[in-house]
Amino acid sequence: MKQPKTRFFNRLCIGEFYRSIANSCIASTSFKHNINLLDCKIPSQRTRSKSEMASCGRCSVFVLTVRAFCGQPWSRPAVLQAVYQTRTIVTSTSTYSLEPFSSAQWKTQSVTGKSERVSPSSALTQRNLSAVAVSLTGQYRPHCRYDFLDLGEVEDNTRKALGSKTLRRFIVEPELARLVTDHLSRDIEDGKSVIFDCNPGPGVLTRSLLNSGAQRVVALESDKAFLPDLHALENQLDGQLEVVHCDFFKLDPIGTGSMRPPAMFTEKLFTDLGISEVPWSADVPVKVVGMFSQRNERNMLWKLVYALYERLSIFRYGRVELIMFMSEKEYTKIMSKPGNNKNYQALGALWQMACDIQLLHKEPWSSFVTSSKHGGMAIPRSTLPNDHLCLVRMTPRKDLFTSSITPNNGGTLVMMVKQCLAKRKAQLVERLDSWSPGSGSKLLGQMGLFEDVMTGQMYPDEFKQLFELMEQSQEFNQSWLYEEILENSKNMGFN
Repeated sequence: MKQPKTRFFNRLCIGEFYRSIANSCIASTSFKHNINLLDCKIPSQRTRSKSEMASCGRCSVFVLTVRAFCGQPWSRPAVLQAVYQTRTIVTSTSTYSLEPFSSAQWKTQSVTGKSERVSPSSALTQRNLSAVAVSLTGQYRPHCRYDFLDLGEVEDNTRKALGSKTLRRFIVEPELARLVTDHLSRDIEDGKSVIFDCNPGPGVLTRSLLNSGAQRVVALESDKAFLPDLHALENQLDGQLEVVHCDFFKLDPIGTGSMRPPAMFTEKLFTDLGISEVPWSADVPVKVVGMFSQRNERNMLWKLVYALYERLSIFRYGRVELIMFMSEKEYTKIMSKPGNNKNYQALGALWQMACDIQLLHKEPWSSFVTSSKHGGMAIPRSTLPNDHLCLVRMTPRKDLFTSSITPNNGGTLVMMVKQCLAKRKAQLVERLDSWSPGSGSKLLGQMGLFEDVMTGQMYPDEFKQLFELMEQSQEFNQSWLYEEILENSKNMGFN
């Protein structure tokens, strides 16, 4: 027989546990005598039959029992204190040890005394807020891990998602939202980072993140049609969610002057949210969760990689982590290795050099709802395998910047890699000599490489080492490469 999924099995155990408590309370004479202490309002006999009254009364007792045990000790009715102090309740399958919720532990032992796993969700009750965000201590009530938000029905979520007038993909299935959240469980338990939920649409993933105990989620929604429901959700909570009319993928546009949402400058967004800059070596201050648009996926990756190496835009505030869905085709290119002349390109080499990249999950395109004028899933054509969207974590490396590589010359490094990998079958020594005649052989000798090595055979960390040697050399100060990067930086649109 197929075993139930863990999270549903745990909920069944918890439900059985609470029913045992409620039955014990109902059977207790003292509980019946003091039931008015619970302020239990049973419908009058004029409107309810006896069977309905009994059923309603037992349900009310059950709900109030759960509330009493989830609440603080001082808020429990006196009649339940004696029950609470009874440390064990035996069900048909397990013996549950009752510990105060302040200890953040639900310990389960088998009837024979054999220890079992402690629920990982127990660690969600106590967390620290982001070191770079305004302290929320004392301002907001922590979101109780039993105050579950409704993730909605698939049909309703789909109807809302299809209301979008632009080509977008949405998570509408609660199970998929929970799966994504499970991959972020350690991030949520850590509680040190603000989570940016990009273009949440119906907000299924947003609610799932909050249900898992996320302390501060910022929903950046570009479509006004989704804002009313998101603001309504924001008003239900005590500060765990902030909704901003903003398109993450349109941050820091080219140009000056007044700015209309959803376009926005990063400085205004982070200032309004109370997020300040931190050193590059500090912990990750912000985690961005979302989905790249297939229309400009590659362009957005280029824009972000320039910002990363120059510490502009969101990376001005620290090592902002990206946890994004991208096409399987683009993920394959980014992770390609030297020697694969077709797919090993500058964009992938630069991301591998700058970040620790981890594939968290692959999900078929059909699992997402696509808002398209022409209908269908609108899957882009590709000669590479492209049957899935890949959930990828990209964490900037602490050691990206060194004494030789800084945000001031990071753009030059990007340009060098682009120039080298433009022709992956060309000899590297020829490229180096074109920048500074006679320097190629010397640099390759310092790196222990043969003079016939091709640019497409160089690993990302070797490009980094090569650039550091070029920076330390006096022969490259007047290279045309430095002049080209100055002109390129003016057109990237970062401030």
